[in-house]
Amino acid sequence: MVEREVTVQNKTGLHARPAAMFVQKAGKFASTITVIKEEREANAKSIMSVMALGAGQGSKVVIRAEGSDEQQAVDTLVELVESFSE
Repeated sequence: MVEREVTVQNKTGLHARPAAMFVQKAGKFASTITVIKEEREANAKSIMSVMALGAGQGSKVVIRAEGSDEQQAVDTLVELVESFSE
């Protein structure tokens, strides 16, 4: 299992278009991927689950992956979240 914390910088948070991009990217990995905000966990491959976290700008989230490509999945998704800056 691999996990990393990242801060959401995008002013709209991890909602709508950024969430769709995140879920699309997560779906390309074989690993089970979870996004954690405080006490809540979301399936990173489900847009409704990710949006339900309510991860707004400044929120700290943990991206956790478990599986054959876990390191690549976490690194790629953290990079993606950090790239959202609109």
